[in-house]
Amino acid sequence: MIAHLKGQLTYKSPEYTIIDVNGVGYQVFTPLSTYYALPSSGQTVSLRIHTRVREDELKLFGFLTEEEQTIFQKLITINKVGPRLALGILSGMSPADLLSAVMSNDSAKLSTIPGVGKKTAERLTLEMKDKLADMALEMKHPPGSAPTQGFYDDALSALLNLGYKKPEAEKALKTIYNQNGKDAGLEELIKESLNIL
Repeated sequence: MIAHLKGQLTYKSPEYTIIDVNGVGYQVFTPLSTYYALPSSGQTVSLRIHTRVREDELKLFGFLTEEEQTIFQKLITINKVGPRLALGILSGMSPADLLSAVMSNDSAKLSTIPGVGKKTAERLTLEMKDKLADMALEMKHPPGSAPTQGFYDDALSALLNLGYKKPEAEKALKTIYNQNGKDAGLEELIKESLNIL
């Protein structure tokens, strides 16, 4: 199973690229988001690869980011969503916009993507929600910006109820969180935040 390719980019088009790895040219299908970020031909490129093996074919799908690859792999688990449509979805919407549309049940927004009809859009919002929940949380709170675990949300809610403004409360909580890590208890988070505020 090919999971990663690094080599010389010998050809690129919106549909696929060819990467020369030690004299062997690999055809890799990519979404437009990856295509636009590729270097010019002759340069070295490194792509994450999803290998699809069928009785009569072997296809490689390439992505620059982990988010794109993860979303692609989750999309193709949905009934009637094959690799071609999954690439089309990633080409028509950024990972952040796609996550936002799925998590907010915005099937109308999803149906604006070429090749995605109303029924497919509804199925995407229904079936992708659970699969993308963790990823949506990570993108909402990237590492270092805010915690994804612990009592952060509860502490923030408590501070807001005490009358503090959200930006101030968040700043205080992030400071405490960076000092104490994920082990801080709810009471400790609130008490320390109040000291700062």
